[in-house]
This record gives sequence, structure tokens and C-alpha cells, in this order.
Amino acid sequence: QIAWQLKRIGVHINFAPVADINNNPRNPVISSRSFGEDRANVTRKSLLYMLGMQDNGIIAVAKHFPGHGDTHVDSHLELPVIKHDPARLDSIELFPFKELIYSGISGIMTGHLNVPGLDSTGRIPSSLSASIVDTLLKQKMGFKGLVFTDAMTMKGITNNFEPDSAVIRAFIAGND
Repeated sequence: QIAWQLKRIGVHINFAPVADINNNPRNPVISSRSFGEDRANVTRKSLLYMLGMQDNGIIAVAKHFPGHGDTHVDSHLELPVIKHDPARLDSIELFPFKELIYSGISGIMTGHLNVPGLDSTGRIPSSLSASIVDTLLKQKMGFKGLVFTDAMTMKGITNNFEPDSAVIRAFIAGND
């Protein structure tokens, strides 16, 4: 039904599903936007949402890679830091994205999140990190679709980077 209505008004891309696992009750931005706290439930519902879009000609875009669920900071206001090690990130935060990629999702949106377990080069947002966008998402996870960033006017970016520089860095990192 959502895909049908989007097509009726001429929209071809839906920046959904939210594939973030809501595993932090203090998260001010994901909470009810997520399909829940359980990775299997979030993955199943994200997959069904993706299929509903793509089976009806709409590009589905899973967000916020590599996972915005376990933060207590809103990336619209500042840069959240996710302090988990790579094993935890792989088993929880990345799980829905891996399954969606395997099932053929057309697009992924990178989030403005600092994830030292995936890129230890400093306070770099994942959306500007070649280690996360190119090496992890495209090379290791095998994603071949469109890679979008979250809004480049969000404070998670603009508090630390000039707009023109951020856009160039996002493109160099592997975002389309």
C-alpha cells in the first residue's frame, strides 16, 4: 500500500526501512522509528518492508548504517559515539543490514555516527569514513546498490566539518 501510494505521487525512492535495533532506552531519535529491540524481529520486518517496496517498483533504502540504535545522542544535534567492539557490532547492529544486503536491498543510508570499533582514526562520522562505507559496506559486506548519506546539514556533520568539505569527504568515502 505504501509503495502504491508513493508511485501515485511520483516518488521512486523511500528512505526506509529503519533497520536500527532500538537497544538503548535513552535513544532520543530512533525509539518508535525502529521495529523493536530484537535483532531477528527488526530484520524480519525490515525485510518485509523492503520487499513490499521493491516488488512494487520503489527503491528501498535501509538506514542508518552501521546502526543508530544504541546511542543516547540525536545525530541531528551532535555526533553520537557507539563504543562497541567489532564482534558486538557484527552480531547486533550490522545484523539487519547484512540480511537486507543478502536479500537484495537497493539502497543503504549511512548515519552520522562515530564508531571507533569500525574506524579508529578519530571523531570521524561513519558517513565520511572510507573504512566503513567502502571497505566494510561495499567490499566486506558486498553491497552493490546506492549509498546515500543522512542529511548533510545535521549537526553530527556540521559541528565538525565545513559543508563543502563534508560533501567531498562523503563522496570519497564511497557514498553515491
